[in-house]
Amino acid sequence: MPSRSDQTRQRVIEAAIGLLARGGRDAVTTRAVAEAAGLQPPAIYRLFGDKEGLLDAVAEHGFATFLASKRVDPDPPDPIADLRAGWDVAVEFGLAHPALYTLMYTEPTRTESAAFRTGMGVLMGRIRRLAAGGWLRVGEELAAQIIHATARGAVLTWLSLPEERRDPALFATLRESMVAAVTVEQPAVRDSGPAGAARALRAALPEQSPLSDAEQRLLTEWLGRLADGG
Repeated sequence: MPSRSDQTRQRVIEAAIGLLARGGRDAVTTRAVAEAAGLQPPAIYRLFGDKEGLLDAVAEHGFATFLASKRVDPDPPDPIADLRAGWDVAVEFGLAHPALYTLMYTEPTRTESAAFRTGMGVLMGRIRRLAAGGWLRVGEELAAQIIHATARGAVLTWLSLPEERRDPALFATLRESMVAAVTVEQPAVRDSGPAGAARALRAALPEQSPLSDAEQRLLTEWLGRLADGG
């Protein structure tokens, strides 16, 4: 059962999110948040240190909420359709929570949160399944950057445009550009080239193997060179 302090903290965060949604970041002052939460301003400083600490907590709450919205299938029948669906979920969250999303993703320090890292772990799991099936065109880290950048860019671009200039085709176009950039039309392990096979083998390597630690490191290095050079 949450402690009284945790309950108060959550009430403050929810009050700040309400102000953020209604009036943007400038509306989130310590005095306004305290009043909305039924507290005195010094309580905000005791709980969060300062306004930036409060905003960090609001962003962390946003990342945790987004993480809870993710639908994770450990063995999707179509990993590329699963990739598209995950991208759509990220965009839909941003459109549903524009002010919160902007707070979460426009300052690099916000992405140091534990919930953000957990969410990236979910994304890396999707990418690893693509790699293991031979579907990945680029290295796993670059794939993650492309997927994340296109979803974030799509939302922030949409939010920055006046309503009369918003074209819903932006989302489908960016999503399909992302898919084309990180995946191949046929599993690369069926091709004669080494890059796809190296990516698939690198993704499928078990944590425990008959190789020594030195051999495992050397093999990982070789596979990385082959995979990134394809």
